Amino acid sequence: MQRNLAESQEARAAQAAVCDFYQKHAASDATRNLSQYISLALYADGAPHFMPRMKEEDLPPDAAQIAGFGMLMEHFYEKAGVHSIWERHRKDYAEAVRRYHEPLAKMVLDTEVYLKQPSAQYLGRTFTIYLDFMGSPNETDARNYGTAYYVVVFPAPNSAPNSPSGAAAQSGLKMDQIRHTFLHYEMDPLAEKHYSSIQRLKPLLQSVSRAPLEESFKTDISLLVTECLVRAIEIRTGGKTEEPMRAQAVDDAVKQGYILTRYFYDAVVAFEKDPVGIRGEYGSILDNVDLKKEERAAAEVQFAKVASPELVRLSRPEERRMLITAEKRLAAGDPKGAQELAQTALERKIGDQGRALFILAEVAVANKNRDGAQDNFQKAIAASKDPTVVGWSHVYLGRILDMKEEREAALQEYQAALNMAGGLPEIKTAAERGLQRAYEPPAKPQPQQ
Repeated sequence: MQRNLAESQEARAAQAAVCDFYQKHAASDATRNLSQYISLALYADGAPHFMPRMKEEDLPPDAAQIAGFGMLMEHFYEKAGVHSIWERHRKDYAEAVRRYHEPLAKMVLDTEVYLKQPSAQYLGRTFTIYLDFMGSPNETDARNYGTAYYVVVFPAPNSAPNSPSGAAAQSGLKMDQIRHTFLHYEMDPLAEKHYSSIQRLKPLLQSVSRAPLEESFKTDISLLVTECLVRAIEIRTGGKTEEPMRAQAVDDAVKQGYILTRYFYDAVVAFEKDPVGIRGEYGSILDNVDLKKEERAAAEVQFAKVASPELVRLSRPEERRMLITAEKRLAAGDPKGAQELAQTALERKIGDQGRALFILAEVAVANKNRDGAQDNFQKAIAASKDPTVVGWSHVYLGRILDMKEEREAALQEYQAALNMAGGLPEIKTAAERGLQRAYEPPAKPQPQQ
């Protein structure tokens, strides 16, 4: 690759464009930087085009905000001769993939035998594993989009399953992370089927309000229940064979906020002795939860300060469209409906938080709440890496400051917008106009005599 770049000015220019895009769209949380490009890759065509296979509004929120990356990548792929590099290493990738065949087959079989449930019964659902040997071995990315489950693994070098250090090899292959996602693939449909039984446990969400859990587990009882069950099964069937070690693992999970792990651990111990599969027993296991008892137990838990992050990220179709729907409602003259959706997205951390704040600012403008608009535009700039959101926020702040007759401050905002404009001509034009003369709101039409 370095040789190809050194020999071609066009390749270096294409590389610079890709790097510039990456820097401008860097996530405020560094751990999400790679994740958003994985989201896009899962919904993009393969080489050489890399274009999204669906409309932008149907993409996961983090992928939608970088949808333009595919066009830059297509250009770089061609100019840097990436295809020829891939052809030279195709056999290496095939060999690396082969290393997974045996441990994956064993993992699936062992899980199905334990649950007494064949995974093939879920028609229309998919479980896909992607291997990327250029990423950090410290990372694994898993997500659920509707009926599709994906695990993107960055294997450690020389992690062949038949190497002398078997445990280390399994760790290098990331089999624990793959199995965790596969258990979600098996358990999530059961949670959907027993919706009413799970909603009965909703009061437990109050019990975990102090826990260091991700916000989604504090607002969605179905997610919390399923995660507790998955962790209980993992503790029961994982590498820990001594009961004191298992008990400690259960206790650790409870202290992180997964407060039903102890109940589910005891339940799956009893389940192991029953010939009925998990599909038949799942309802009974839920119905036997003593809500008051679990609430009392949770009240006595001394929660840890931090929790291990959940591997599987969930994206529901209705959530993906939430901010797009909010924008449409605002454009249709429904600021109240737009505000409700944007506020919900903000509270539940759905999509680009800066974009949600930008919509709230626009709602404030529509409601003639100048101070509220100014506050939310400033918050949008701090929260978002989307050049469109940041650029227009600066423009609107400049206009608000002009109306407050704070011209010097307004000029700074217009200049900031111009610096962000790049390939966004509408923002560039608006910023240049603001630099040339102070903004004046459109005159109201005079009633006819």
